Amino acid sequence: MGLFSLPKNSTVRPGKVYPAPEGATNVKRFEIYRYDPESGENPRLDAFEVDLDRCGPMVLDAIIKIKNEIDSTLAFRRSCREGVCGSCAMNIDGHNTLACTTAIADCREVVRIYPLPHQPVIKDLVPDQTHFFAQYASIRPWIQTQTPPPADRERLQSKEERNRLTGYYECILCACCSTACPSYWWNSDRYLGPAVLLQAYRWIVDSRDENTGERLDELEDPFKLYRCHTIMNCTHVCPKHLNPAKAIAEIKKLLIERQR
Repeated sequence: MGLFSLPKNSTVRPGKVYPAPEGATNVKRFEIYRYDPESGENPRLDAFEVDLDRCGPMVLDAIIKIKNEIDSTLAFRRSCREGVCGSCAMNIDGHNTLACTTAIADCREVVRIYPLPHQPVIKDLVPDQTHFFAQYASIRPWIQTQTPPPADRERLQSKEERNRLTGYYECILCACCSTACPSYWWNSDRYLGPAVLLQAYRWIVDSRDENTGERLDELEDPFKLYRCHTIMNCTHVCPKHLNPAKAIAEIKKLLIERQR
């Protein structure tokens, strides 16, 4: 399977071209992946020439402008526009990132925009993340305890214990890292992928959680964890500048240490 989950024997063909408004002098061309599975047609790349003098500075601004003013059928996800929700994750100029934090000025002369790789496409730039979030749910991403909560206070942490979560709790589950990982492309049916494993480590090192042993037992699997080959694509593309590869290495280290 290639980068995108397309119909068998399909190709991405050139699509429609929407020229810039007459008189526009500061023009940027955006080529955007278009695909509607229900139409039965092959995917295509539509080209939109956008007047940057009447557009915000980010790629998401251009996409919103295209939908609002040029082609209302364009489908994509977005919410916070602040790099917090992860909704607008997509592949821009061959790089998985967030459209809301990617400046148009930093893009190539022709900006090519695709959905995140190796996920079924619902429509246009909207990937189906059902499997991704099912994997996330499988690690039980909440505090699990064996003892009753204190009667007069919360479960407290020291500053040192809290600091162990830094670099992990900030993950926004945008899936940029997992969909940039070749191991996840080929083994996503069983390999949990960088995003979910980073989240798993976040709960393993949380001092308030009392199910560390069971969490490690569930991850000690040839496919769930050990399909990672430290290619580092995950760390390279993370829009929050986190290091999923380090989290995966730390899980492996914990599994080795408890066997001694």
